[in-house]
Amino acid sequence: MKNWQERISTNSTICHGKPCITGTRIMVSVILDNLAEGLTPDEIVTDYPPLTPIDIRAAIAYAAALAREEELLPLR
Repeated sequence: MKNWQERISTNSTICHGKPCITGTRIMVSVILDNLAEGLTPDEIVTDYPPLTPIDIRAAIAYAAALAREEELLPLR
């Protein structure tokens, strides 16, 4: 997804400036945490009705963009 910027925004007065799905207070990190716990995109959309499958893909694309910019080394 190349246009994730259209779905994700930051605002210093909403969720302490953390990236959120535009028009909601649902942080990108919440979506990614749920995916990491094994929830499917459909389950996340059911749990958070303002979200759409496109929002889930935008959160994943955002995380991928971050990973390309800064390499995080795994703990050994």
